[in-house]
Parts: sequence; structure tokens; C-alpha cells
Amino acid sequence: MPRSSAPATEAATYEQALSELESLVQAMEAGKMPLDQLLASYKRGAELLQRCRGRLQVVEDQVKLLDDGQLKPWSGA
Repeated sequence: MPRSSAPATEAATYEQALSELESLVQAMEAGKMPLDQLLASYKRGAELLQRCRGRLQVVEDQVKLLDDGQLKPWSGA
């Protein structure tokens, strides 16, 4: 069950934040939440989304630095 009242800083890793965000979205899409809980979940989801985007930006910046400022296309399998 998602921790809708927990502060965003409790999601220690990107993976934990993403997992909680996915759980919140699934619960919200089910349409069975009371309005107050829906609003709290939306706010928590926005915090988690901002945290995930920020972490991705940090990683992207590190990759650019490692590649001498050139972001190269991903060629992963």
C-alpha cells in the first residue's frame, strides 16, 4: 500500500520512488479512493514525479560530463 502521507524524502532511491508512484497511479486509476485520499495521493505523486525527474537529470548531467559534454544516443540492447 502506498504511503500517501510520507514525505518525498523517504523514497531513498529512484527505484523506490518510481515504484511508489506506480502504485499510487494504479490505486488512483481504480477509482475507489475517497476524494480526500485522492487529493493526497495526487500531491504525493507530484512530489515523487519531481523527485524522479530530478534524479534522471542528475544522471544525465553525469553522463554528459563523462562523455566530455556530448550526450550520445543510447544504443542499449
